[in-house]
Order: sequence, then C-alpha cells, then structure tokens
Amino acid sequence: MSVLIQLTDGVKSFGDQMLLDNASVTLYENEKVGFIGRNGAGKSTLLRVLLGDEELDSGSVMRSPNLRIGYLRQHDPFLPEESALDFLIRDSGQPDWKCGEVAAEFELKGLYLNGPVNALSGGWQTRVKLAALLLHDPNLLMLDEPTNFLDLRTQILLEHFLKHFPAACLIVSHDREFLTATCDQTLDVNRGRLTMYNGKIAGYLKQVEEEKVRAERTNVTVLAKQKQLQRFIDKNKARATGASQARSKQKQLDRLSLEEIEVDLPRAQIRPPQVEQRQGPAVRCMDVSIGYEGKAVASGIELEIEHQQRAAIVGDNGQGKTTLLRTLVDSLKPVEGKVKWGYGCEIGVYAQHVYTTLPPDQTVLEYLEYKAKPGTTTQDCLACAGSLLFRGGHTKKPIRVLSGGERARLCMAGLLLGTYNILVLDEPGNHLDVETVESLAEALVTYKGTVLFTSHDRHFVRRVATNIIEVRDGRARNYVGKYDDYIYYVNKEVEDGERERASSRMTSAPVGKGAGTKVEKPSSGKDIHQQRKTLRNLEKNIARLDDQRKALNAEMLNTSDAKKAMTLHTQIETIAKELAEVEERWCELSQELGDW
Repeated sequence: MSVLIQLTDGVKSFGDQMLLDNASVTLYENEKVGFIGRNGAGKSTLLRVLLGDEELDSGSVMRSPNLRIGYLRQHDPFLPEESALDFLIRDSGQPDWKCGEVAAEFELKGLYLNGPVNALSGGWQTRVKLAALLLHDPNLLMLDEPTNFLDLRTQILLEHFLKHFPAACLIVSHDREFLTATCDQTLDVNRGRLTMYNGKIAGYLKQVEEEKVRAERTNVTVLAKQKQLQRFIDKNKARATGASQARSKQKQLDRLSLEEIEVDLPRAQIRPPQVEQRQGPAVRCMDVSIGYEGKAVASGIELEIEHQQRAAIVGDNGQGKTTLLRTLVDSLKPVEGKVKWGYGCEIGVYAQHVYTTLPPDQTVLEYLEYKAKPGTTTQDCLACAGSLLFRGGHTKKPIRVLSGGERARLCMAGLLLGTYNILVLDEPGNHLDVETVESLAEALVTYKGTVLFTSHDRHFVRRVATNIIEVRDGRARNYVGKYDDYIYYVNKEVEDGERERASSRMTSAPVGKGAGTKVEKPSSGKDIHQQRKTLRNLEKNIARLDDQRKALNAEMLNTSDAKKAMTLHTQIETIAKELAEVEERWCELSQELGDW
C-alpha cells in the first residue's frame, strides 16, 4: 500500500503543555483508523497539523502528491437561503444530477434536498457536508467527532457509508461503538506520544490493560528480588569471607530495574444519590398529547413507568423526545390529557438550559453544599466536584464567571448530591468526556431510584436502560424489545433504504430531470407565481430566524451573566416558536405546489 501522509518526530506544545512529543505516524491508502485520546490530549491539533493548518515546533509532515483530503469541519459552510442541492452544486462544481445522485446515498431527498439548508437540524446538515466531501472524490477522509448530536438513524447511516467508502479514513471519536463498526486500526495519543495498533479499539484497550498488569507483576517480582539481594549484601559486605559474594550480588542488584508504569490520569468516580427503594408506578401518562402552542407533535400517549426503572426515550431528532421529557416534568403543559406522578416523588432535572437559573454569586462549592442532602461533608462535595472536572481553585469560582458548559456540569454534580429519587436527564453526556460518561453510567446502574433519559450514545443507553420508550410518527409507546432489538430494527430500515419522515405529511420525491411525477399544481399561472413568491419569502424568514437562534445559542453558552442568560433563553424560546410556525406554513405551501 502506498503512503498518503507521514508525520515524523513531530513536536508541538502550547505553553507548558506538550501535545506532540517526537510523535510519528504513517497513514496508508484504504486504511480506516480510529483516533482516540482524552479531551485536550491533542487529537484536533494533530488533524490541523496533517491538514497544514497548524505548524509543528519541529519535525516534518510528508504528503503524497496524489493526496486528496476531505475534512468534515465543524463550522457551517452554507450561504443564507440556499438549499442543500444549491450548496452541493456550488461547493463541488458538479451538475445537479450528480449532486442528487450522491445526496441520495445519505437519504437527502425532497424537502431535505430542496428546502433551505439552514433550516435543517445539525444531523441533516452533517449529511449534506458528507455528500459534499464525497463529490470531491477524496482518498483520505478526516472526521472530527462526526457523531456529535446525530440521532441513531443518522449514526447508522454514516456507519454504512464509511464501511463501504473505498478510501482511507482518520476518524476522531469518543464513541467506541461507532469506531468498532467503522475502523480496523486504532491510533492513540497519550502524553504526547502516538501509538498505532493494527486492530479494533477493544483489542487495543485490552492490550494496554494486559501490558499494565504484566508490568505490575514483573515489578512485584523485581522488588522482591531487590530486597532479597539487599539483605544479603547488608549482611555480608562487612565480613571478610562474604565480601566477594556481596560485591557479586551488588552487581546483580544494579542490573535489576523496575518497568515504568504510567500513573493513570484522574478519572471520574461518580456516586449516585442515596435514596430508599420504592415500589409501584412512578408516573402515568393518560391520553396525553404533547406539543407547543396547542399544536401536538405526539398524541394518545398512554405510558406507565415503574419505580427503579431506567427508561430510555429514543427516536429520530425532531420526533418529540425532549418535548415528552419537558411535559413529564411540567416545564411544558400537555396539549391534552394528564400526567400523574406517584406519592413522594422528588424529581431532579438535567436539561439543556437548566443551568441558566443558577445563582450567579455562589461559588461552585457553595452551590454544591446548598444542593447536597443534610449530613453531606465538604469533602464529599469536593469529591463530587472533582468527578465533574472542578478541581483545585475551580471550586472557589463564582458561578457568574463559568462558561455554559461548566454550568451544565455543575448542574449534574448538584443532582448527584441531592435527595432526588427521580432523575430526568436530557442528553447528559453532551458536556462530559468518555471516562466521565462511563462513570455516570455505572452510577445510574447502582442508583436505587428511577431514571428517565435521552441519549444518542448507544453504549450508554445499553448500559443504563432497563426499558425503551420510542417516540415516532406522532406516538410515544413502550418498545416491546430490548435496546439491541431497536438498534437492529433501525439498522434494517437503513439497509432497506427506508426512512420515516419527521412528520406524517412529509413524503420523498426523486431528484433530477424526469425523475418522477409530482403532485398536480394549481392551474392558474398567477396563483402559482404568487405562491412561489410567498414560498421564497418564507424561506428567507426561516434562514433569518435560524441564524438568530444560532447566534443567541452561541451567546448564551459563552455568557457568565445569569440574568443575561435568562433573557437570551426567553428570546430563543420565542424565536423557536416563530420558526416552527413559519416552517409549518412553508411545508403546507410546498405540498400545495407539489415541490415534495
């Protein structure tokens, strides 16, 4: 196999942090490599070095003259008002039929291809970006956390694409299941060093653990031998008859050395709230409809969740998972029906915007002591803070100076120190690294209370969930099988080329000339012209509102002013409602015109 790119003796540091320390790696054609390492270890830095966006302090990067890199960037490359098809044509220079053909590989059809790309969710925009990469015919794909915020269906679709992609891949991901499905080799960055393992991630992690155990056992034997030799030397070195033997033993002792074993980096040790076990129903939904402004996104919901169950709420993005959670905890009133909690239920909520309500003048430690149950020691609070990455001086920071991500982690720590016997968690792993998510899963498995949660992390759901609730096609119901059965079911739908729309009214339509028969359009040319004009204005409004929402979200995540964060949150909610109404009208008008 020919070499695509080679890093030799690379050195790169930021301040006193050494990210690459004489690191070397070679990537060959057609190899699919999973790139792992802790947050901040240098994964993204290495990608930028290989791309040529970052200079090394020393060392070299050699690139094949035939190298064509496709890099999935995190920023949005889209122009206002353009459709996904317009973007693909502009970005690749390929004709519309070719763009439509490649887009179909990612199930981009109808509204998703011809509607405004800025109105699509993050998962669908990722599909558009991947289609754009493929149109450039790369022989090395570099993907940095490609599964972030993707629902299960889109994750599986991406896995299928990468398995059959006829070129090399370098994939940075914390999702071990995704890497197992897509990559045959594993690259690890740890303390500035790069290690390439010719096998999947599970084999590599097992080898690392086995080598550590072997080294520890060897060191035990060496230490025992050293002590034995030292005792002999101390006993005989002063004796005339034993001095010669003592010198011989000293030489043996000098040749013995311990193997270096790296000290494990700090790991989260999360402990769940200590609560009494309860029996019977925790919550009942009786003919409940959920939605916004009187418009239901799911209806006829009849659910009963028992105490001590850990219910995972699953489904595609946009189907109503978060809406259901918000309705259950009464932050959103049901459109119809009734939600009834059992006696003595104490509910703790972790949601995407709950951290905007934290008291700005309290320090991290003061907040945790306030949230903790009576009798919790300061040391317990500090230990919980440390498990969520608040260590040393960080515990003395006032909440007003914390970033959005830090406040979200602080909310999680506060929940774990409380007396809640019900935990409602909406994507709890979004701001946590893989080790902390693993620790959280272990804590929830031992928790004696009830858990309702959403997550796109398959490993986390598999570890934690005792039962599955699926939100789909305007319904929410208990899934009769296990989570692996649900994964198999979604996987089969992807394999068969089937995809359920986010709304029962949305239908697929082929793309390109002569690609199918459309719905009959209005007979009056004047009416059509006016409707087309209205449609374009709606598209402009969708793009404008979506830009405003993204800007406000970014501003809220970075602000340390709690009052300002609350104001921004209110503005976001208002824009989201307006955006939903405009999109609703856009869908209706598009259907009338037969555009999808």
